[in-house]
Amino acid sequence: MAKRSNGEGSVRKRANGSWEARLVYVDEASGAVKRQSFYGRTGADARKQMQAARARLATGAPVIDAKITVEAWCRQWLATTVAASSRRATTRELYEKLLRLHIEPPPFGRLTLDRVRPTDIDALVLRLREKGLAESTVQRIFVVLRLALDGAVRDGVIARNPASAVKQPSIERAEAQHLEATEVVALLDQAAGTRYYALLRLIATTGLRKGEALALRWDAIDLDDGALHVRGTLARSGGRLIVTPPKTALSRRTLPLAPAEVELLVAHRAAQTAERERAQAEWSEHGFVFTTETGRPMDPRNVLRALTTAASKAGLAGANVHTLRHSAATAWIEAGVNIKAVSTLLGHADIRITADVYGHVSDAVARAAMQTLSGLLRP
Repeated sequence: MAKRSNGEGSVRKRANGSWEARLVYVDEASGAVKRQSFYGRTGADARKQMQAARARLATGAPVIDAKITVEAWCRQWLATTVAASSRRATTRELYEKLLRLHIEPPPFGRLTLDRVRPTDIDALVLRLREKGLAESTVQRIFVVLRLALDGAVRDGVIARNPASAVKQPSIERAEAQHLEATEVVALLDQAAGTRYYALLRLIATTGLRKGEALALRWDAIDLDDGALHVRGTLARSGGRLIVTPPKTALSRRTLPLAPAEVELLVAHRAAQTAERERAQAEWSEHGFVFTTETGRPMDPRNVLRALTTAASKAGLAGANVHTLRHSAATAWIEAGVNIKAVSTLLGHADIRITADVYGHVSDAVARAAMQTLSGLLRP
C-alpha cells in the first residue's frame, strides 16, 4: 500500500444538503489507514472540524475523543494504570473509594469523556460541597479525577484534560489542635495501666505518627544509645494490617529518645516478655513493639478508641491520636526549637508544611523573643 501523508482530506456536499469533510489518516499505533467524517451545515463548518482534527493529529492526540463513559474509564484506569503503579495499597483503596462514591455515580459518571467540559467539573465540585463534604475531601476527589483524566490523555483516549482548566479547590490550613503539657499529662494518667499507655506516651514525646509507632519493631530501637528508627507505617488495607515503607525519604528518620522513654521501653519490653511466656503457643512473634495479648500488631482503630476513652475521662473532648503529635511539635516550637529541626523530627516532606501548620506558634515565639530583647535593651 502506498504511504499516505497523515491528514489527507476532502469536502463534499451531501444529498440532504449538509456537508461532509472526510479525513484520511494513518493510525500511529496500529499503522492502519483510517477515515473520520465531520459534518456541518456548511462546507466551512465541516472543513473547520477537519482542520481541528488535523491539528490534534499533529500533536499525537486522537482524532476525536473516545465515547467511553467517565465511570467505565475510571474502572479501567484503576484496573490498569493504578494497579501497575507503585502506589501504596492504602492509596489505591482510597482512589477506588473516592471514584466509586463521588465520581462514577450519575450524572457525572454517565458523561462520555468526549463530552466532559470544565464546567461539568465545576458542577461536580459544587454538588460535592452541597453534600456537606469537607473541603479537604472535595480537593482530594478533584485531584483523583484529574489523575484519572491525565491517564486518558496519556493513553490517547482524549486530547486534553478538562480538569487542567479548572482551578483546584483550595482549603485553608487549619490550625493544628494541640494540648498543653498539663492536659497531655492528664490524658496519659487516664491511659495508665492499659496496654496502650506506652504507645500513647511515646507518640506524645516523639511526635510519631500513629502508623509509624504501630509499625515499630524492636530491631528499630537502640535502647543503649537511646535512638528510634522510623522504617515503616502500619495501616489496615483490604481487611489486613500491613506495614509499608515511609512515603518519603524524610519520613524515614532517626529520633533521639529521652532517658525517661528509654526506661519506659525497657519496662515495656520486660512486660511483653512476661506476656509472651504466659501466652505460650498462642503467641505469634512478629517483632512488634506494641502488640495484642498474642503478639500481633495493634489495630489502629483500637488505639483510637483507647485514646478517645482516656481523653473523655480527662475532660478533653475532640482529642485524637494525631493531637498528641501536634502537641509535641507545639511544645518544641514554644521551647525555642527552630522550625527546620521540628520539621525533621516530624518527618515532614517539606518545611513549608510545618510552617503552615505551626505558623501561629512561631508567631507567638517571635513575639516572646521581641519582648525579651526589648526588656534587655530597656534603658
